[in-house]
Amino acid sequence: MLKVAILGFWHVHATGYAEAIRAHPGTELVAIWDPDPARGTEAAERWGVPFVPDLETVLAGDVEAVVVTTATVEHAAVMVRAADAGKHIFAEKLLGVDLGEADAIIAAARRAGVALTVALPRLTEHYTRTVDRLLQAGGYGDLTYARVRLAHDGSINDWLPARFYDPAEAVGGAFTDLGCHPVYLLDHFFGRLPVSVSAVYGRMSGRGVDDNSVVTFQYDDGAIGVAETGFVAAGYSPFTIELQWNGATLFYGYSGEEFLLWQEGRSRVLEAAGQDGPTPFEQWVEHAAAGTLDEANLTAARNLTELVTMANESAATGCSVSRPPK
Repeated sequence: MLKVAILGFWHVHATGYAEAIRAHPGTELVAIWDPDPARGTEAAERWGVPFVPDLETVLAGDVEAVVVTTATVEHAAVMVRAADAGKHIFAEKLLGVDLGEADAIIAAARRAGVALTVALPRLTEHYTRTVDRLLQAGGYGDLTYARVRLAHDGSINDWLPARFYDPAEAVGGAFTDLGCHPVYLLDHFFGRLPVSVSAVYGRMSGRGVDDNSVVTFQYDDGAIGVAETGFVAAGYSPFTIELQWNGATLFYGYSGEEFLLWQEGRSRVLEAAGQDGPTPFEQWVEHAAAGTLDEANLTAARNLTELVTMANESAATGCSVSRPPK
């Protein structure tokens, strides 16, 4: 059994990871730490494990692995210390506030020889596996356009915690949080980084951060990717994927779970992948047991950090942001 501590209950997904630890036959939740003692104590009482007020005490103990769900701004300090202590790390996205922090965290994990995995869950879902099957098969020409939208009503119905709107802690708003999913999916579909990023952020609920966001990615061959997100989508706002090739168009999410492929003026419903793949948490447990790094996950997490950082800069300046030439 892998002994796991949760470091921070800042993120709303911390509860889900606690459930995942309890449900997995190879992991055991043994401790909780949080820089906010009241929040940490409440979580520890809920899960029936000790609250340890000092991070160094947790890292010096017999804990073998940690789940990091602190505020994003605390990720680098916490994860580098955990890696230096020889603990395997499962992390909520973003990996760091910028590319420098992401690289420091990855370097610390490599140096210590610990498994580091970032939660990018939609990469293993059945819809991504279905798209992957089409991309690998080819035959549709060049990918010219891709759009992914994911939004919810967290601001309208006020169910997100207030700390999610603190730009100092959260390092951004809807795009830095929920928008990560469209971003890493687009990065996965195109298989390369864009040459420039342009962002438009709206602040509709007056909370100080974006809650309605559209970001475009321009690629070296002229292809365009569009990531849309928001916390102000009341009513029906389905998670949708649209891919445009030279010779075909794919729609997902506009009619439930159905995949619709248009080709040569005709449409047909595609058979979707039957089930989801292993979750990032499950993959992390396997890598921890084997003492290996998930290189594909780390590349995707690094790309995600870079692209969200560029989007935030574009939104702040009102200008397109280009990636530096290699």
